[in-house]
Amino acid sequence: MVQDSDQVSIRTEKLAFIASDAPGAQTAFGRLTSLHGNVSLDEADVVIALGGDGLMLSTLHTCMNTGKPIYGMNCGSVGFLMNDYREDRLIERLQNADVTTIHPLLMETTDVNGNKHCAHAINEVSLLRQTSQAAALKISVDGRTRLEELVCDGCLVATPAGSTAYNLSAHGPILPISATLLALTPISAFRPRRWRGALLPNRVRVDIEVLDSKKRPVSATADHKEFREVQHVTVHEDINTSGIIMFDPDHGWDERVLTEMFRY
Repeated sequence: MVQDSDQVSIRTEKLAFIASDAPGAQTAFGRLTSLHGNVSLDEADVVIALGGDGLMLSTLHTCMNTGKPIYGMNCGSVGFLMNDYREDRLIERLQNADVTTIHPLLMETTDVNGNKHCAHAINEVSLLRQTSQAAALKISVDGRTRLEELVCDGCLVATPAGSTAYNLSAHGPILPISATLLALTPISAFRPRRWRGALLPNRVRVDIEVLDSKKRPVSATADHKEFREVQHVTVHEDINTSGIIMFDPDHGWDERVLTEMFRY
């Protein structure tokens, strides 16, 4: 994922508001639409997402390649991708926000029946065992086998933006948001037991082959989109696809990542 953060001029005449089902988000939706109106996504200059990180990821996927910048306000629990919720001076905040372009990961899968599927991931692509049997995975980078067999609960490939999410829970490294890196992180590795993963340039292609897929079935998930009984998974950054996200300049992604790095 590549991020180019800067302050640029954004039109703020037409706003589209999207809210999660949470009561707080629905209340915020009613208040803000009464103040600023509400247009369709197609008409909007800026899309305002009211909720938590799940809603923000969903909105980013919906608005991918539309050129619509998305400004989130936290009405959920974690809100790593969101700005603080405040009703006052919204237009001023939008006009002063830092604008970041992101390029997601593209996951391409082939299942045991030969069916092919594609999906984008802003946070991570994860492979997980489907049964009580551990997964057995062969990992290659740019066509060269790097790990003949990883026996594990699964593994994931995370972007810098996603490095503080599932990747961090799996004891993967936190990546600075401007880093041109991806984190390849095992989940509960059994063999090799001491392998802790790898940091990879974001230009590489990662291929993961599921070994003994009948006995040890594996699912693959790109953010929220899951495919089951996969045989082969390819992951790489999709530079031809982009989304736009906005942050208040005093509370941007860099600051959030640094805060996570020093959290204890």
